[in-house]
Amino acid sequence: MHSIATRSAPREQKAMTEAAFSCAPYIKEIGRGARGARALSGDDAARLFDAMLSGQVGPVETGAIVMAYRIKGEAPEELAGMLRAAHAHLTPVAVPAGAGRAVAIPSYNGARKQPNLTPLLALLLAREGVPVLVHGVGTDPGRVTSADIFSALGHPPVASTADAAAALTGARLAFLPIEALSPALAGLLALRRTLGVRNSAHTIVKLLQPFDTPGLRLVNYTHPPYRDSLAALFAAHAEVAQGDVLLARGTEGEAVADTRRQVQVDWFRDGQQRIVAQAARVAADPTETLPACDAQATAGWIADVLAGRQPVPASIARQVEAIVRIVRDAAVGDSPSPAPVARTEAMPTGRIAQAPPLADGTADAPDNARRDAQ
Repeated sequence: MHSIATRSAPREQKAMTEAAFSCAPYIKEIGRGARGARALSGDDAARLFDAMLSGQVGPVETGAIVMAYRIKGEAPEELAGMLRAAHAHLTPVAVPAGAGRAVAIPSYNGARKQPNLTPLLALLLAREGVPVLVHGVGTDPGRVTSADIFSALGHPPVASTADAAAALTGARLAFLPIEALSPALAGLLALRRTLGVRNSAHTIVKLLQPFDTPGLRLVNYTHPPYRDSLAALFAAHAEVAQGDVLLARGTEGEAVADTRRQVQVDWFRDGQQRIVAQAARVAADPTETLPACDAQATAGWIADVLAGRQPVPASIARQVEAIVRIVRDAAVGDSPSPAPVARTEAMPTGRIAQAPPLADGTADAPDNARRDAQ
């Protein structure tokens, strides 16, 4: 794969002198449509994304790049390069000394049809002594964000990465807005309001390693083909998977386990992949009742769960168990066996059910031809 930067060096050096970046050679590669477009090398993708994050790309070129990737999709090598550039534009959160491996939960989608239970997952992990950083957007019109629910629960967003580190020391929990973690990435996310669609930054923020000491990341996808590209990314780029990654299909784009089904969960460590849970439909538990979708109702229900007045949904209990085992075993240098997590027969319902399509019209696999909720 040739390097565009080498081929167009004279023009690019002149452009950089003028505080701009020549995007034409890159757009020519990625902008040829779904079938004609070619993937950039990892280095070229990093240069292009760095220029976008640095404000060196004009609005016309930015729109062209966003739409080109919207049509083409990002190859694993390109994702690796973009992620490398993104990490150069964030302020990492310091993990408290002696706290063990921290967990990062990206929350950039919120909820429209189901209650957003990401805050419940985070609070349950914090109760187990695991430092948990939830990073994401504060508001999203038409959706209930984790920030809304955390605020209703008395955990407002922190203002800086230093405040996040302090919160991890005390409450073991912090919600950090993307504007505080990476203003540059927040700027690219904000393009959605102008263009009406998500862009590559919405994928990259879910892959971020936000800690100064690599922590466990929960990475989710919506459209099944994204599992293949993300799995290829973590398998081929061990540096990208530092700190461990749990990859699973999300719930409306959120990393919390779906209460209606057991999704496949892949665990990546040091370039090695294991399946810690197999996909399966499970029979509904009649003792589980979920709240309405709005922030106040969800927050009240989460408070009841934490107080023992409502049961923890079985799928989320299994997710918490898996995460706690991985971070605790990582602290002593062990590699835990995934078998106990994967046993569907251990579920409270005790059986696998053949169920109809879900209420939102989706089936387990393949998904409708939607693009990762973008």
